[in-house]
Amino acid sequence: MNPLNNIVCESFGWHDGKEIFKFQITNSHGNYVELLNYGAIVKSIVVPDTEGNKENIVLGFPTLEGYIKDQSYIGATVGRFANRIQNAAFSIENKTYHLDKNDGKNNNHSGSAGVNNKVFDFVVEEDAVIFILKSKNGEGGFPGNLKMKVSYKWTDQNELKIDFLAEADAATPLNFTNHSYFNLSACKEKIHHHLLTVQGSKILESTADYIPTGKILLADEYLFLKDKLKDVMQNSGLNLYYIFDRNAKNENSVCELYDEKSGRIMRVYTSYPGVQLYTGDYLNSDIMGVHDKLYSSFDGLCLECQYYPDSPNHEHFPNTIFQSGQVYSETIIYAFDVIQ
Repeated sequence: MNPLNNIVCESFGWHDGKEIFKFQITNSHGNYVELLNYGAIVKSIVVPDTEGNKENIVLGFPTLEGYIKDQSYIGATVGRFANRIQNAAFSIENKTYHLDKNDGKNNNHSGSAGVNNKVFDFVVEEDAVIFILKSKNGEGGFPGNLKMKVSYKWTDQNELKIDFLAEADAATPLNFTNHSYFNLSACKEKIHHHLLTVQGSKILESTADYIPTGKILLADEYLFLKDKLKDVMQNSGLNLYYIFDRNAKNENSVCELYDEKSGRIMRVYTSYPGVQLYTGDYLNSDIMGVHDKLYSSFDGLCLECQYYPDSPNHEHFPNTIFQSGQVYSETIIYAFDVIQ
């Protein structure tokens, strides 16, 4: 172990001839997060409940094998373009680019170009771990040589701050997010009784395979205002994109997730215009997770702050085509507390 102030690094295995490391960042209260340079993954977030019991509230695996075999993007950074692109194709200035069809006829989380299973280089700073990756022009069909950084900070206020920075040498679509599955009961129960608030009264209408039609609808029955997930899910899962009710970046939380039994609450802050709520319908692991169980449907939910899905194919969606040299810079903060 090599401690640098409150950051400890240790080997976690090997993949593709590269060593994988686990980084533990501990704050002044003894609460900590664990990160991997494989997929720039969030492996653990360990915070107390109202009784002071410290438990991991994100899904994860005890060994590298679990992450390599995982098909659910557990804890991973996803991009170049998070979420789906219809027909695995988009055009820039009348040139069409074809991507991997890894989700039926569509592209999801960038297919073979996805950063979720790449080994990142890293820099450990006094208060942050920064993961660094280069993606070559044409990888997975995407144009441009890309340089990206994912920076993680863990504060004494139990805030996990994630900064995404990227730049390419050709026009290319970019959309990065974190794909952690949260369960504030530390997997003692499914997520159905979690209370959720989303500061978004509008959603994107989507097809059965989660492709936006282009229409923006009122959330109506899918509105979350401190509602139990089970009451809105209505015996099924949700995979919906919510547009935040704001016109500019601000400092208010955009989501709140609360578990009454543990008293844990998570507040989400972000610079992104919306969030993909995914209730983990298709979770399915055949390797034991860190909660001593095989993860299955509704063991955790994702709050993936990001740009609109399929944005390159919808002119009226916020632009996600970044020009050569244009810097991509977005932030997600997951902040944890307890309510007595």
